[in-house]
Amino acid sequence: MDTIEVTTDAGTLCARAATLLRAGRIGAARPLVAAARRMAPPSPQLTILAAQLAINEGALDRARADLDSAIDAEPAQPALRICRADVRSRLDDPEGAARDAAEAVILAPDDAQAKAVLGGALLNLGHAADAVACLSEALAARPQEPFWREILAVALQAAGDADAALRVLTDGIALLPANVALRNAAILLCLRRRDFTGAEKLAEQARRQGIADACTFGMKGHALSSLGRHQDAAVAYQEAYKLGPDDPYVRHLVMASGALPMASRAPESYVRAVFDGYASRFEANLLSLGYSIPGAIRQALLAHPKIAAGQPVGPVLDLGCGTGLAAVAINDLPMGPFTGVDLSRCMLDYARAKKIYDELREADVIADLTAHPQRWPLILAADMLCYFGALEEILALVQARLLPGGWFVFSVEELLPDRDGGVPGDGNWALQQLGRYAHAATYVHEAAIAAGFRVVRSARLAARQESGVPVPGIVVTLETIRHDD
Repeated sequence: MDTIEVTTDAGTLCARAATLLRAGRIGAARPLVAAARRMAPPSPQLTILAAQLAINEGALDRARADLDSAIDAEPAQPALRICRADVRSRLDDPEGAARDAAEAVILAPDDAQAKAVLGGALLNLGHAADAVACLSEALAARPQEPFWREILAVALQAAGDADAALRVLTDGIALLPANVALRNAAILLCLRRRDFTGAEKLAEQARRQGIADACTFGMKGHALSSLGRHQDAAVAYQEAYKLGPDDPYVRHLVMASGALPMASRAPESYVRAVFDGYASRFEANLLSLGYSIPGAIRQALLAHPKIAAGQPVGPVLDLGCGTGLAAVAINDLPMGPFTGVDLSRCMLDYARAKKIYDELREADVIADLTAHPQRWPLILAADMLCYFGALEEILALVQARLLPGGWFVFSVEELLPDRDGGVPGDGNWALQQLGRYAHAATYVHEAAIAAGFRVVRSARLAARQESGVPVPGIVVTLETIRHDD
């Protein structure tokens, strides 16, 4: 049980409380902060300490109110502005955070922390070049701040200089070799650049030096699998599982390696993590791989009786809309308005910028279909069902949300026999090495019919290239069975 140290010195209490907060011992810090505030008059140090306690407790509004009062009383204190910038950022107020951070820099031009906070706030506002300038100055003054290096690397990527971003991280690894976060950030950057050899090399270096966690091994497995070294990848995934058995992201990758029984769908946290990290390069990467799904969905929709007759169809629900690539491919057809649903906030930000969607919802598609009873004449799902194994639940939910005669147009990756003629998984669906599911065409059709659809069209195609090899896919058009049919 935590006990309060006996002291009459408010400064000692503050120092001890700050140490406890850094260690995550909120319950032990709370009475010390309360005692210090009773013993000493108000001061910036006490206000910041109380605000940090409130932040750790999730009481952001309380922290903001305390800081507002303190800044009104002492507006020339940069530390108060820096702390409030942090709170405003957590409250999703990037403009307010940037104003506070800028004021802190004006008040203390040589304060590296103020410049770092301003850089982070500018990055959140999309001002990557200005963020790079601020963070570079901050890091030059305090080169051993690993978190600032990570943010600077993100800003450099956003500014289009991934090479410089990687140098910032690798320089940090040389300076702080025991820092796992910097190593993982560098590995992740290599993965996003599709430099799988570089990612594997960095991960192996971390393993040899004994500085690796579950995330390191998981990313090593991803790199090895992408290089076609699936047996080595399975070993890496198993090491990741030993270190992080409760991590859903790791578990999914271990399942993909075949070391654990397959789950019937990818975990939400896995999908969100993949696409939040991939959003900035998603479209360029897919297009470079000959991604054909949006165009194939367009071809399927051209056969819709109303569209073929030049009549409008809508509204339209786009499940797993991502950055809106499918909507771009069909935006000139007589359809809309569009509503998009996706788990990844970062992907939705790119979709929002296209100004195609009337509404975008950040949600799991199963939860969204369950929560919203609206019925639609047309529902789309481009490359979304590859994160589901069993399709019965999602097909039944979509069928319930379509009007009679409504269409569901979607894609799947096709499950084909191995070289020895065997069919992976249960013969209906299987989790593949890179974490996506593939489905047998007969299973898709049978599940659709069982859910109350008729199959209008089913077209095989190469969905994209993967390591130079075409990925077999199917674009399926289903129609809900009318009661008068």
